[in-house]
Amino acid sequence: MHDFQYRGDQLYCEEFPIRAIAQQVGTPFYLYSLSTLENHFRAFDNAFSGVEHLTCFSAKANSNLAILRVFVRLGGGVDVVSGGELFRAMKAGAQPDKIVYSGVGKRLEEMEYALEFPILMFNVESSQELVAIDRIAGKMGTKAPIALRVNPDVDPRTHPYVSTGLKKNKFGINIQRSIGEYQLASTLPNVKVIGVSCHIGSQLTEMGPFLEAVQRIKELVQKLRAEGIQVRYIDLGGGLGITYHQEEPPHPREYAQSLLGEISGIDCTLILEPGRVIVGNAGILVTQVLFTKEGGEKNFIIVDAAMNDLIRPSLYGSYQRIQPVQQNHRPEILVDVVGPICESGDFLAKDRKLPKAEPGELLAVMSAGAYGFSMSSNYNSRPRAAEVLVARDRFYIIRQREDYDDLIKGELIPDFLA
Repeated sequence: MHDFQYRGDQLYCEEFPIRAIAQQVGTPFYLYSLSTLENHFRAFDNAFSGVEHLTCFSAKANSNLAILRVFVRLGGGVDVVSGGELFRAMKAGAQPDKIVYSGVGKRLEEMEYALEFPILMFNVESSQELVAIDRIAGKMGTKAPIALRVNPDVDPRTHPYVSTGLKKNKFGINIQRSIGEYQLASTLPNVKVIGVSCHIGSQLTEMGPFLEAVQRIKELVQKLRAEGIQVRYIDLGGGLGITYHQEEPPHPREYAQSLLGEISGIDCTLILEPGRVIVGNAGILVTQVLFTKEGGEKNFIIVDAAMNDLIRPSLYGSYQRIQPVQQNHRPEILVDVVGPICESGDFLAKDRKLPKAEPGELLAVMSAGAYGFSMSSNYNSRPRAAEVLVARDRFYIIRQREDYDDLIKGELIPDFLA
């Protein structure tokens, strides 16, 4: 569920008309509903209320400070994959002991930065990373709390670009080799083994892959304990999908019941890393129609948002529902919705039936709260969009629209070119 609904012919976010926001903020802009964010977080977190757990929102899905702050205020932690995301989490007020640091390519200075707080744990992804973090912790006179991220070789049955739990993927340590890596970790003087981590992919819409991965993790924990290696945390990652079009993913309640039934009796604190399932349907991208073109082969709606603003359709061929901000009741035609970028791959929708549009009208690209702005860029030297948060009958700009000066920030012309 979400709080983007029509009242009459006008699309509202909670109690505020979206057209009125566009008139004040300009387009394109990302728009988020506070009530939807809070309701989704609570629905997920409460589903695990019967066990010791920590819900760490996956910052990569949406790293705006205000969005992170919403979840921190609700008692959540943060899953980060870079020093920059860690910096954002701290600026948003996250407690260091509720931060887990994942990611396959942590820089040495990023490890040191995280150890200064210190965070709850690192999800270590390779032998060399394990040795590196031991060395850095030793130099700092501390111990690094770690889990090893294991790769269970489970097919998540999702898009190959967001599959992370197969042997051929770059993520994690082969689960068959992981006991040896844990034995190595237990001999290192500056690390402390506290957990096991696993994440098999994103936008998963069925429980089978999750359950298969959990079964393998449970077996691993039992083997580790038999070796005298104690595990206090099991990080099950994220990946639960949402409905973009016709998907029917499990509700968080069903997701939790299935996982808890499989992992019962293991006596560990669970760490969950939801991202898309919390923010995906809590945000939209609002864009203005610039022109239309009708031809024999194709009809086009040209809008002021582009692949640099929302890359998922171009990158993954993903479906994003599009609807008018003001319903016009015109006949539907088959169109491509495209942006101004000089690439044929610059589209938000292809061969989509939409009501005929006129220049100046607004369209809402739905389910854009996850991996929207966080994956945006300045390609074609386009300033990035504004971000706006609605709380009932008020709206707040939570990221100013970039201007041309922002595009060249940090760039220098050497003296010899002056």
